[in-house]
Amino acid sequence: MKALRIRTLVGLFVVAGVLSWAGAKLWDSLGTLPGVPVAAPIVLALIAAVLAATALSLRSRLRAQRERRPGAKGVDPLLAARAVVFGQASALVAALVAGMYGGVCAFLLMYQMDSDPRRDQAIYAGVAVIAGVAVCAAAIFLERVCRLPEDEDDNRTGTVGGRA
Repeated sequence: MKALRIRTLVGLFVVAGVLSWAGAKLWDSLGTLPGVPVAAPIVLALIAAVLAATALSLRSRLRAQRERRPGAKGVDPLLAARAVVFGQASALVAALVAGMYGGVCAFLLMYQMDSDPRRDQAIYAGVAVIAGVAVCAAAIFLERVCRLPEDEDDNRTGTVGGRA
């Protein structure tokens, strides 16, 4: 499994933001732009909280296992792999969603700040972007927690398993 790259997440965010901004501008010229749901930042923040809680739980369990504390619960490798996959999928989707709301927020800030409801929509979209970034940060943290330590022999010989 490949690690998440911040460059990929930023690229998805930028592309989604530009397309969303252009789509919002086109949609507004043809009719009324739909509103940003209040639940968008709440759902993203909940996903970020779940990812962060999972990462902290796994980190403490792995630390207890490494230190060989009595009664320490081990971490099932399949559970850790599933957590990482959930984190990666969440980060990719959150980058797209945050880019989409970022584009809408930019459009609203540039063209639609004359009415109170549109100002509220811009705030909801901005908070959704922040929550999307929090999801990406929590997913990267979870991935770092679940990363396997490198074997010292592999670093010295440059071969797999220390064999030539």
